[in-house]
Amino acid sequence: MDGALDGRHSALIRSLLLAVAAEDGAPEVSADRPLPPDFRGGEHLLAMAADEPVGYAHLDTGGDAFGRQVVEAFVRPDARGRGIGTELVRAVLERATPGVRLWSHGDHPAAAAIAARFGLTKVREMLKMRLDLTTADLPAPRWREGVRVRTFVPGQDEAALVEVNRRAFDWHPEQGALSVADVEATEKEPWFDPAGFFLAVDADDRVLGFHWTKVHPGGEGEVYVVGVDPAAQGGGLGKALTLAGLAHLVDLGLSEVILYVESDNAPAVTVYRGLGFERAQAHVQYSTLDTHGD
Repeated sequence: MDGALDGRHSALIRSLLLAVAAEDGAPEVSADRPLPPDFRGGEHLLAMAADEPVGYAHLDTGGDAFGRQVVEAFVRPDARGRGIGTELVRAVLERATPGVRLWSHGDHPAAAAIAARFGLTKVREMLKMRLDLTTADLPAPRWREGVRVRTFVPGQDEAALVEVNRRAFDWHPEQGALSVADVEATEKEPWFDPAGFFLAVDADDRVLGFHWTKVHPGGEGEVYVVGVDPAAQGGGLGKALTLAGLAHLVDLGLSEVILYVESDNAPAVTVYRGLGFERAQAHVQYSTLDTHGD
């Protein structure tokens, strides 16, 4: 299936993803809302058995910020171990362009076995880190001279945010592609809260960096994105922004917060470990090419 899904196929995919999420904790999908943006457009492959979906793969043909196609593949928990994942990957590789990247959430051993079968190479590792806010001893943020913090103003700050984000994440496969339209779409999501979206600005109100927090439906907080303009880096601005967002999540009464960070982003990992975050899980990408610079 290509492009937009009809109501029946959307319902089939949603039911499978909900079953997977109940078992694995991901992906983030709602029973009563449209499929997440990651599963819209592109190509959709469904594996069916007795009119029930047992496997699903999504091929993002638009690709990441560098034009590389990306695959998400899932097998319903009660249908695992039957070779369905192998056949889904085989089918999607026949359709994908060279350099396609395939996610393995949780770095699952079964995914590693499938990757080996097809000669795929692990090219990326993204860490999920966790902090217990009930025991964390977090200092107050310290702002360098000439910097103040304020919250995001919808309808005013989108373009400035996107420009800082573009410079801060020009190396990142997903975050670097953020657009004004993406921000405006996220503002319509039920979890969006500008009170938890912090901007560091200079005396002229120019955005230097930001910390976008998120609260999940189950009450788990997230350091959603922290970005600092490269021209403003140094002096602990990223750490101060992180602490400002964490203080907000503490004030909300949350007990736990998570974040995602590239494992090879040593400066960021060092900051987060220094604040008490610990590795909880890893998500990896496999590719048909064997270098990070594909």
